[in-house]
Amino acid sequence: MSVKIIAVGKTKQNFVAEAENEYLKRLSAYCTLSVEIVPDVKLTGSNNIEIVKGKEAELLEKRINPQDFIVILDERGEQFTSPVFSQILEKKLTAGNICFIIGGVYGLADSVKKKANLMLGFSKFTFTHQIIRILLLEQLYRAYTIMKGKKYHY
Repeated sequence: MSVKIIAVGKTKQNFVAEAENEYLKRLSAYCTLSVEIVPDVKLTGSNNIEIVKGKEAELLEKRINPQDFIVILDERGEQFTSPVFSQILEKKLTAGNICFIIGGVYGLADSVKKKANLMLGFSKFTFTHQIIRILLLEQLYRAYTIMKGKKYHY
């Protein structure tokens, strides 16, 4: 089974790209993981926040496979410990593929949220859509090491 991450906006900071690449390399030993980036839509005089989210939603929805277990990242989502997240991941992967969706600067449109099987939160804090990618990749790596009984998680 595979894991897919669909995110809005390319990585702009080198330190974020380096961290992403490090965890992608680590994860390659444990799973088939793909990361798909859709372009972010700029806020302009004719694009308000809702229009931006709507246009980004159209781009995201083209890449969502409805048969996948869809997890959206949102600050209001459910929060889990790393061991519980690992159990959820393992259980869902035995049933099929998992798709994580990370919105852009303004978050996700309701049309995307309605497709979610799970709304996942990492904290009550708000993180940038680029930093949360690193956190998701790290937690995926941690989850796989927990599943495999490795000494990464204490």
